[in-house]
Amino acid sequence: MTLPATRPLPARSKPAALSRRILLQGRYETLTMLRNGEQLILAIVLPLLALVALAVTPLLDGLGASRINIATPGVLALCAMSTAFTGQGIATGFDRRYGVLRFLSTTPLGKAGLIAGKVLAVLAVLVLQAVVVAVIALFMGWQPPLTGILLGIPLLALGAVAFTALGLLVAGTVRPEATLAITNLLWILFGALGGIVLPPTRLPDAVSAVVHFLPSGALGEAMRDALVHGQFNLLSVVVLLGWSFVASAAAIRWFKWS
Repeated sequence: MTLPATRPLPARSKPAALSRRILLQGRYETLTMLRNGEQLILAIVLPLLALVALAVTPLLDGLGASRINIATPGVLALCAMSTAFTGQGIATGFDRRYGVLRFLSTTPLGKAGLIAGKVLAVLAVLVLQAVVVAVIALFMGWQPPLTGILLGIPLLALGAVAFTALGLLVAGTVRPEATLAITNLLWILFGALGGIVLPPTRLPDAVSAVVHFLPSGALGEAMRDALVHGQFNLLSVVVLLGWSFVASAAAIRWFKWS
């Protein structure tokens, strides 16, 4: 009696390539973020309120450029922090609670793939944020240099990578309630005293000396140097690269699926 020949598994039953897994996860994360009303408030409404507030108050007077020219780079940086750190961190923390991440841990995606997919989602939403903020700022008189725009795009992407890694590090290592508290508290502290919206010269002396080495201060200064003066801030880029590498490595090492 002869046994039937074993048929090879069809190609579609094999795991997809890692790049496709990451793209699919990024698409899922993007749609989830855009359908969440709270995320949209954090991503769009609050940055626009900050833009208008800085443009109509004298907080940025005396810095050598118009209020809107100084305010817009910082608000764009705030968009990156809002979506990548606070929004993504909170969403991931509660995904852990409800078992979504436990389900993903049974797939070939892996921790590195999950982080890469979330970074893609943050970048996709950040494009939408940047377009909305830039259009409003242009109507308010914003006049960025062309070289600054070319520098600002990769800087904003680098900032999103750094803050996504930090958000996932928090969300993957502490309880969801603690993630909610930590990310919201740091959003307030970074926004008010972290050099992301207000330049270091507008902060207390004790704070201005260290904000350059925070991810918020580094991104804020890099964006202002690019979009106000058309200059490349090497120190800020090195700081952001350092935060990106350390936070990503730590998140991959200590991230817990449940």
